[in-house]
Amino acid sequence: MFGFSPDEWTAIMLSLRVATVGTLVGLPVALFLAYVLARWRFPGKVILDGLLHLPLVLPPVVTGYILLLTFGRQGAIGKALYELLGITFSFRWTGAALACGIMGFPLMLRAIRLSFEAIDRRLETAASTLGANAWWTFLLVTLPLALPGILVGAILCFAKALGEFGATITFVSNIPGETETIPTAIYTYTQVPGGDYQAFRLACVSVAIAMIALVVSEILNRRIQKRIAVFE
Repeated sequence: MFGFSPDEWTAIMLSLRVATVGTLVGLPVALFLAYVLARWRFPGKVILDGLLHLPLVLPPVVTGYILLLTFGRQGAIGKALYELLGITFSFRWTGAALACGIMGFPLMLRAIRLSFEAIDRRLETAASTLGANAWWTFLLVTLPLALPGILVGAILCFAKALGEFGATITFVSNIPGETETIPTAIYTYTQVPGGDYQAFRLACVSVAIAMIALVVSEILNRRIQKRIAVFE
């Protein structure tokens, strides 16, 4: 059952790599934008909020096509990145990480934003009256209190990235060893006579990894909540 072939192991490890990189790179951006949406008031806030959540409602293939037009070798941004820095995303594992990260980004953003909005502002005010400036208040009060939401958001993004298919295959295709993740490998095996067994095994792996991530996040979330309760 678990005697995976080298190709299957490659797909599994690449999926973990893509999901991890996509989540870690998107996390600082999600933190900043979640704080902006939760605390700041400015014209066009509703439009920005809608744009950031578009990947949730757009067909994944459309998102992948937009990425191809934007970050492809001849895309508006991709061409400049390639000519100036030699960076290319299309048909590379980095492009898969970009696509997966963008598809999971709205889930992470929303969880972190709700966590910021739930914080009792009086705790931040108290820190300010004790002499902490805005940065220290954010680092020592706001960020720790928002940690459960940050953790949940990161896990949701990771799980979403792990199962992403449409945007990935549209943007970076399905290249064995380079962009073939678990979902695209499952798709490939289902198209090959006698490949149902391999597809089933990879599907089980995908479910197992996602469940482990969710269970771990729940355990960590409970421990963090207990520590926050003591702090409050």
